[in-house]
Amino acid sequence: MKVARRPSLIWFRRDLRLADNPALHAAAEGGGPVAAVYVWSPEEEGDWPAGAASRWWLHHSLARLEAALVRRGLQLLICRGTAEWVLPRLARQLRAAQVCCTRRWEPAALRQEGLVAEALAQTGIGFWVAEGSLLCPPDRVEKTGGGPYQVFTPYWRAAAPGIRPGLALRVPALRGLRRWPAALDLQALGLLPRPDWALGLREAWQPGEAGAQQALVSFVAQGLAGYPTGRDLPGEEGISRLSPHLHFGELSPAQIWRAVDGLPGSAAYERQLGWREFGHQLLHHFPLTPDQPLRPEYGAFPWGGDPEHLRAWQQGQTGYPLVDAGMRQLWQTGWMHNRARMVTASFLVKHLLLPWQAGARWFWDTLVDADLANNTLGWQWAAGCGADAAPYFRIFSPARQGERFDPQGVYVRRWVPELAGVPAAWVHRPGEAPAGVLSEAGVVLGRTYPWPIVDHAMARQRALAALGRMKAISRASVATPRIPAAPPA
Repeated sequence: MKVARRPSLIWFRRDLRLADNPALHAAAEGGGPVAAVYVWSPEEEGDWPAGAASRWWLHHSLARLEAALVRRGLQLLICRGTAEWVLPRLARQLRAAQVCCTRRWEPAALRQEGLVAEALAQTGIGFWVAEGSLLCPPDRVEKTGGGPYQVFTPYWRAAAPGIRPGLALRVPALRGLRRWPAALDLQALGLLPRPDWALGLREAWQPGEAGAQQALVSFVAQGLAGYPTGRDLPGEEGISRLSPHLHFGELSPAQIWRAVDGLPGSAAYERQLGWREFGHQLLHHFPLTPDQPLRPEYGAFPWGGDPEHLRAWQQGQTGYPLVDAGMRQLWQTGWMHNRARMVTASFLVKHLLLPWQAGARWFWDTLVDADLANNTLGWQWAAGCGADAAPYFRIFSPARQGERFDPQGVYVRRWVPELAGVPAAWVHRPGEAPAGVLSEAGVVLGRTYPWPIVDHAMARQRALAALGRMKAISRASVATPRIPAAPPA
């Protein structure tokens, strides 16, 4: 008599796909039925639970994963609670032999994984953890003398030669349970916004594995060859738009690497994948950086911006067209072109003297691709306080950035339609345009479009003065002798 194999449980986390999923393969290779589970536990994400735009994406990605599993005779068991509580109980209920998952490298996720491992070990249930969210796990690359890299180029020089994704894993044959335990309906998680503000997101994106594969194929065919130059032009479709699919694991980084490697334009794009890896390496080794500057002297930076300016920045009402276009694109679609991200971030911290943490929190809530490692890396780069950061004294002129990377104003006209009639020569500088030009374009500054909320030249000098004060504080701190502690009485 043949003995039935015990079930395996696949715990989906940020690997919401069936293809090229080593954790799913391990579950299938157990030889028994496979039970799929997703555990919604925002409290286990520490100070960074998913923002509103990410929750919208997660809902739709889970819905498509659930539909794909149903077509293969499985259900997606959706549970609410801490993973260390849910998974052992569900595994015991199913008499599962093992729980399989894909590793996440964020500090809170690693803590969660450790607690799950301890809880399963106490019940005698196996725990199998696969790599698959990164090309190069952050504990495998270090400097010759030891320690993590803090400059990208030498990091990538060391990491890139070791990236050799093996053959892609096809979707395995899956056998479901005869009886499925009770679980939550996806709607019960309350991930969708109320009231519904997500029309722009629905028009811009197709979450899920099928949408991810379609986006990858389209980019390789139409965008990859021109990526080295096109990626800097926000008015053109020169980028991949794969970041949210990659963040939620609808595509693995190995799938993307295999699809682009060796093709024209691939080196520049692979380097951007390298920045993602670099960000995760930094977060792994410096877990406090989502809130604290990597360069400690920046903890004394004299921020002093106006809270009303933060609101104007968030709403795309700064009077600087490229900044406003980026912020409005973000609000409407949950995403922003990378060049615009750099300019808007620099504007917040240098023109407005508002802390980078405020910008990071806003991006976290509004981006569909909000990734803790890369959000942190990007904001600390812009603020000059992180690894391989742009020097703080490098202060972008939004108008010059617009004239260089959006010379005809295509991007600005799309997202700031009140400036659609302004000629290209003035579309990035409406505050300097002749009155007749503005009148002909139907623009009334202060009414149909705001005056600049700060003067660029003044803001630049103010930012440099703040940098000087920070350096003076840092020098004084170093020069002041430390007072020894008093001996015990």
